[in-house]
Amino acid sequence: MTEEFNTQRAENLIAIADQFAQHGKVTGVKAFGSGNINDTFLVTLDSSKEQHFVLQRINTQVFRQPKLIMQNMRTFTEHVHKRLQHTPLNRRWEVPRVLLTKNAQDHCQDADGSFWRAISFIEGSQSFDTMRDRSQAKEIGYALGMFHNLISDLPPEKLADTLQGFHITPLYLQHYEEVLAKTSSSPSELGGVKGKGEGGKGLNPLPLSLSPLPRPHPAFLGWQTTSASQSSEVNYCLQFVSDRQAFAHILENAKAEGKLPLRLMHGDPKINNVMFDTVTQQAVSVIDLDTVKPGLVHYDIGDCLRSGCNQAGEETENWESVHFDPDLCQGILQGYLSVAKAFLTENDYAYIYDGIRLIAFELGLRFFADYLAGNVYFKVKHPEHNLARAIVQFKLTESIESQETQIRNIIKDMK
Repeated sequence: MTEEFNTQRAENLIAIADQFAQHGKVTGVKAFGSGNINDTFLVTLDSSKEQHFVLQRINTQVFRQPKLIMQNMRTFTEHVHKRLQHTPLNRRWEVPRVLLTKNAQDHCQDADGSFWRAISFIEGSQSFDTMRDRSQAKEIGYALGMFHNLISDLPPEKLADTLQGFHITPLYLQHYEEVLAKTSSSPSELGGVKGKGEGGKGLNPLPLSLSPLPRPHPAFLGWQTTSASQSSEVNYCLQFVSDRQAFAHILENAKAEGKLPLRLMHGDPKINNVMFDTVTQQAVSVIDLDTVKPGLVHYDIGDCLRSGCNQAGEETENWESVHFDPDLCQGILQGYLSVAKAFLTENDYAYIYDGIRLIAFELGLRFFADYLAGNVYFKVKHPEHNLARAIVQFKLTESIESQETQIRNIIKDMK
C-alpha cells in the first residue's frame, strides 16, 4: 500500500512539474533542501537549455495570499533583471526567475487545491549553514548589499505586504505581553506544563541552569510548579525582556520620525539563503524570496549578522559559549557596505548597531513568548526547546551589548 501511494505521489509530482516544463521532458522529481515552510522539489529535464528547475508547494497556512507572493516575486525579479541588463556586473550574479506554466500562469493548483509554483535553479551553486571564515563573511555581506542595491530604486509601494507585522518588534512585544498576562493569571499553563511535556509530567530540567536573579520578577511570583533551576531560567528571560521594553521601539520610532525610510527588505537573510559558486566560492545569488516586502533594511542587516556571527549556533545548549564574533561582523559589514553605500544615508549608518542588537532580542522574544504560550508556532523537539532557544538569543544580545563601542567603531571606520 505504501509503495502504491509513493508511486502515485511521484506520478502526481511529475504531472505538476510537467505543467512548468517549457524545455524538454521531466525525467525526475526529488525532495530538495531543508526548508521548514514550503515543500520543495528539484525537477530534472532532458534538455540542454535548462537541466533543472525548482518546484514548490506553497504553505498557505503561513502564506495566506500566495497569489500576492507571486505578484511580488514577478515585480521585483523583473525589475532586477532589467537593471542587470542595463548595467551588467563584472562578476556572476543571478536572480531566480519565476517560471510560467504552458498556459502562461505563474502558478497552478492540483486536484487537492494545493498551490504550486516553479522558479529557476541556480546551477553550479551551494549554500552553507555556518560561516567558515572572514572571506566568506565578506561574500555574505556583499550578497545582501547587492540584493538591497538592485531593488533600492523600486518603490516599496509596488510590493504588497504579504506578512503584516513580520519584523515589527513592538508588535512582537505586544503579543508577548498578552501571552504573559494570560499565563500570569493561570501559571499552571506556563510553557506548556499542562500535558505538553512527556506524559503531562510538567517541565523537564534544562541542560544548563543560569544563576538565579536576586529578586523574582513580579510576573513570575506564585509559579511553584517547576524546579528551582527552571525558575531561574524563566525569571532570567522575564527580567531580560522587562529591562529592554523601551528599546524594542527604536527602529519603528526612527521610521515614524522620518529618520529611516521605508524600503524593500528580504525578510529572512540567513546565511544559508546565500548561494555560492562551487568553483569560485563567490556569492552568486540570494534565494528564499517569499518574505520580500516593504520594511526597514536594518532588520535584514541585523538578521544576517545575528545568524552569521554566532558560531555556537541557534540550537546550542552551552549558553555560555554564545558569542557575537566582531571579526565576522567586520567581514559581513565590509562586504555589505561596499555595495550598499550607494544608497545608504547618514541616518542609516547611525542605526545599524541598533538593528544588530534589536533583531537578536526580537527573535529571543518570539521564542520566549511561544514557550509561554505552550509552543504553538515554532516546531519543538521537547517542551523547553523554545525556552532554550530564547536564552541563546538573549545571551547573543548581551554579547552584542558588551561590544557596543567596538561594533560602532567598525561601522564608523567603514563609512
